[in-house]
Amino acid sequence: MDAPNHIRLNPRSTRWGHSYAMAQGTVQVMHTGTSRWRRRTGEYASLAAALEAAADGDVLTVAPGTYRENLVVQRAVTLRGPEGSPGSVRIAPVDGVPLTVRASAVVQDLHVEGQDAAAPAVLVEEGTPELVDLRVMTRSAAGIEVRDGARPTVRRCTVDNPAGVGIAVLDGAGAAAEECEVVAAGQSGVAVRGGGRPRLERCRVHHASGVGLSVTGENSSLEAVGCEVYEVRGSGVQVTSRATAHLTDCDVHRTTADGVTLDTDAVLTLADCRIHDVPENAVDLRSRSVLTLTRTTVRQFGRNGLSVWDPGTRVDANQCEIFDSTGDYPAVWVSDGATVVLESCRVHDVPDALFVLDRGSRADVVDSDLTQVRNTAVSVSDGATAQLDDCRIKDAATGAWFRDHGSGGTLNGCTVDGTQTGVIVTKGADPTIERCTVTSPTEAGFYVSAGARGTFHNCRVTGSEGYGFHVIDGCRTTLRKCRTERCARGGYEFADGGPSAPGGGAATVEDCTSDESASLKTAAPEPAVQTATVASPGLLGSIPGQRAADQGAAAATGAEPEKPARTSQAVLGELDALVGLDSVKREVRQLTDMIEVGRRRQQAGLKAASARRHLVFTGSPGTGKTTVARLYGEILASLGVLEKGHLVEVSRVDLVGEHIGSTAIRTQEAFDRARGGVLFIDEAYALSPEDSGRDFGREAIDTLVKLMEDHREAVVVIVAGYTAEMERFLSVNPGVASRFSRTITFGDYGSDELLRIVEQQAEEHEYRLGPGAAEELRTYFTDLPKGPTFGNGRTARQTFEAMVERHASRVAQLAEPSTDDLTLLYAEDLPTLP
Repeated sequence: MDAPNHIRLNPRSTRWGHSYAMAQGTVQVMHTGTSRWRRRTGEYASLAAALEAAADGDVLTVAPGTYRENLVVQRAVTLRGPEGSPGSVRIAPVDGVPLTVRASAVVQDLHVEGQDAAAPAVLVEEGTPELVDLRVMTRSAAGIEVRDGARPTVRRCTVDNPAGVGIAVLDGAGAAAEECEVVAAGQSGVAVRGGGRPRLERCRVHHASGVGLSVTGENSSLEAVGCEVYEVRGSGVQVTSRATAHLTDCDVHRTTADGVTLDTDAVLTLADCRIHDVPENAVDLRSRSVLTLTRTTVRQFGRNGLSVWDPGTRVDANQCEIFDSTGDYPAVWVSDGATVVLESCRVHDVPDALFVLDRGSRADVVDSDLTQVRNTAVSVSDGATAQLDDCRIKDAATGAWFRDHGSGGTLNGCTVDGTQTGVIVTKGADPTIERCTVTSPTEAGFYVSAGARGTFHNCRVTGSEGYGFHVIDGCRTTLRKCRTERCARGGYEFADGGPSAPGGGAATVEDCTSDESASLKTAAPEPAVQTATVASPGLLGSIPGQRAADQGAAAATGAEPEKPARTSQAVLGELDALVGLDSVKREVRQLTDMIEVGRRRQQAGLKAASARRHLVFTGSPGTGKTTVARLYGEILASLGVLEKGHLVEVSRVDLVGEHIGSTAIRTQEAFDRARGGVLFIDEAYALSPEDSGRDFGREAIDTLVKLMEDHREAVVVIVAGYTAEMERFLSVNPGVASRFSRTITFGDYGSDELLRIVEQQAEEHEYRLGPGAAEELRTYFTDLPKGPTFGNGRTARQTFEAMVERHASRVAQLAEPSTDDLTLLYAEDLPTLP
């Protein structure tokens, strides 16, 4: 039968080279024999001697004490300290490797100390040993180093190594570490290279001066389950140079650099992980690296949540959440040809949700929520592409912004709710927007400007405080089967050329409708009726344009606008022909007379009074502010005060950027487009909201004031908006108020004036009011509710359009209608009061 063999060591204070035995006690070697009971007890001069005497299967129990030896375990023995006295056995040589394991041994309950900066404290070179409950306190190259094909299991071990790496797995070695802790490391907490392949389970790595978990080199890999990395002075996890890693149910937080870094063909999978409290990027990928995230949360990051760079670099995220940014950067940044796929993800409480930049960069977002975004939810620029399918954008300043030439993509089946502007398309961008709904924007549902294109198919805008679709600068935008409902300033606005406008800058509109009328007619921003017309696919054939084509659009595209051919008196004659606006006409004539007389005094060699030409227009929507601004610019050009006299209309969305510095650039660009003409800032009070906080509107105001001072002769600036809001705007911005000579108030139209606008519309389109229709129209306008968003002249135009459509429905039932039938509008054609 088998029997134990006991070898007893009584260490003495004897010096053996550089090793010492400094404690009294015994090393008891228990051997399981294979033949018969035998007992052998001896005294050994060192632990090394006891190990030499032991055979495979022996159990060496070491008495408490400090052993200054360099131990080498080369047999499958068990080397352990006494039970119930953890840390009582110290292996602490002066230099070299304190403990080397080259066999499938068990080493347990030892305290290992090293002092050699060029060597590890524990070195595992061969076999499949078990290291259990070791406390490694050292100042070595590495606390525990595994190499050369060894496959140890490391359980409940602690490494404290402020001079080097915590745990290193190198040169094709593997390791299974369970419930281990690196409490300090002068370099990486865990380093894997040269084809090492460890698995960490329920481990903690913290207070490392380098990377928490570092994996580098081809064939190197790391698997971590239920681990935590925190309080490190570098990245939490770094995977580079074709290495791979897989983390499940792990926490990475409180780093001083990026949370996770991938570079040069690295591959990482994160499942059910949490990355948070990171001052830099939560995750940064470059150089063809690939990241897969599943059910992972990223929060409280100082820069980007996901920062993705370079061609071939890719992120696939499924059921992930990115939120609670602490900085001023986009949550997801995709640039230089990288790709990001977000599926069933949530991005919220961030400055910007998704920025895609540079040709070749792409973002695909499916069934995801982008909410509580301070600036822009989706920004696409510099030739990048974004595709959003069945996504929900809510509570953002801008839902999606396609910024410039070559930038595009698709929004399909998305909803945008509670934004200032739902979708913006500018500077030659050309996205496709399909089956998207924008609800309750404060400025516009869809805004297209600066030579952009874009196709909008089966889209809807409801409850806009501004326009539904606002297309300016003669953009070649296509709208098909779109609809607007309850848009305060109008469902469709085409400034500087509408559908099929002469001159080439033409939007294409097909089968679009509004609750204002059954089919789209070219909406115009102001009520004054002029003779210019643009074609429309609707019932009317053509609708009077409320302003001529904007020469500012030509300036924006580099074409030189023609100089005005009309005299000031001819332009004033057109002003006089507008319906109503008597006080406005008087104000403009006074200004014109003063400028004209001043010019003549100068020609006569006399001093001319200094007349400030910048103006404030106040009043409700639809009262002719933009039309008068255009005419004012033409008058000044005819008097030689302005070089061109063209009008450039902008609003907050054109001036205010998302980041520090971008607002000044945009404001400068708008000012430059207006050189020689009029810069008309609609709803200027939006630049200074009451709860401005960190709003960049202040930067636009400061830039504008300086430009007005530096280039006082080059541009006339007109700021416009509701009366009360503009009064507040000027009162809180005295630097702005001092630059404007006078305020012109545009009053609401009365019933007679609204009737006259309808009569002009009817005459322009070869209709007549039948007997009794004029009286009924006057009564209709008198009874019509006139709240703060009442459209004035625009309401008159919309009423006329509704009458034409009801007339068409009535006359279509007649077999052979007469000319009177085809032209007369009766009281019965009036729409019902809202």
